[in-house]
Amino acid sequence: MDNSYLWLKTIHLLGVVLFLGNIIVTAWWKNMADRTRNPKIIAFAQRQVTITDYIFTGGGALILFVAGIYNANVHHLFLGSKWLANALTLFTISGLIWVAILIPVQMKQAKMAKVFSVTEIIPDAYWKLCAVWNIFGITATLLPMANIYFMVFKPIS
Repeated sequence: MDNSYLWLKTIHLLGVVLFLGNIIVTAWWKNMADRTRNPKIIAFAQRQVTITDYIFTGGGALILFVAGIYNANVHHLFLGSKWLANALTLFTISGLIWVAILIPVQMKQAKMAKVFSVTEIIPDAYWKLCAVWNIFGITATLLPMANIYFMVFKPIS
């Protein structure tokens, strides 16, 4: 295999690190901020969650997807192969969860956080949205993490 395969794979892996790394770290420090019950800390964390998701989660997803598909096409990897089809399916489902549920929840929480950073009263609706964010966030994180199996072992059955 020529070096272009390895370079594209390296770029793909950089996207994976940015994407999964940000998802995991963001969930950790958002939950830690929420545990403080301090409106100012939570509001700050909520702003950062939104910003870092656009930059690192979105950017990482774009890098890993483009580099992966480009590498598969350039080096004639069959996109319909079982391992690659499974990986794309899990990645797509995770992306749909982000677009349909997690991003809208984060935007609602960010709007609430702007208000409660001043009023210092966190509404119950914020905590209900936290539960939704946590449940779907775990799901949207585990799906691409399962892709590590498909990418490394490339099972054919």
